[in-house]
Amino acid sequence: MTSTQALLIIDYTNDFVADQGALTCGQPGQALAQPIVALADQMVTAGDWVLLPTDVHTPHDPYHPESKLFPPHNVRGTWGRQLYGPLQDWYDQHRKAPNVWQFDKTRYSSFAGTDLDLRLRERHVTTLHLVGVCTDICVLHTAVDAYNLGYQLVIHRDAVASFDQAGHDWALRHFQTALGAQIV
Repeated sequence: MTSTQALLIIDYTNDFVADQGALTCGQPGQALAQPIVALADQMVTAGDWVLLPTDVHTPHDPYHPESKLFPPHNVRGTWGRQLYGPLQDWYDQHRKAPNVWQFDKTRYSSFAGTDLDLRLRERHVTTLHLVGVCTDICVLHTAVDAYNLGYQLVIHRDAVASFDQAGHDWALRHFQTALGAQIV
C-alpha cells in the first residue's frame, strides 16, 4: 500500500455515543454514524489507511488520571467499549483488510503510550483525517500530538462531536487557528 493518508476514527464507542453510554454525547454523536461510515468506505476503497484508536480502561483504576474525572467507561470486554451502531458492522466487514486496524489507547491522545507514530511513519503517512468523539477531548489531544509530530491535519466537521457544544466549537477553531488544520 502506498497511501500517505490515514483516517483515525477516534473513540466511536457505545459508552461515548449510545443513549445508555456512560459518558455519552448522545444525539450529536449518533448523527456522526453515517458520515463516519461513508468516509471509512471512501478511504478504504481508495487504499488509504483506516485506523480505530479506541479508549480502554479498568474500572476505578487508582493510577489512571481519568478515574478522578469521569465514571468508569470503555471497560475492556463490555458493551460500552464496542464500536457504536453501523461502525461496528463496518468494522466487522473490514477488520481483515490490510489497511484497517483497531488498537487500544488508554489516554486522550491516540499517540500517548501507543505505537501509532511508528506505524504511520513506516507506512509513509503524512496526512491524518480525524473523526469521532469528543471533539474537545480525545480528538483535540490526538490533533495536538499529530501537529507536534509534523502531520498534516484534516478535521471532518460533520464527523466530530462532543457533549459540550462550547468545547466543540472552541476545538474546531483551535484546530484551524493554532494547528493549521484543514476543516472540511
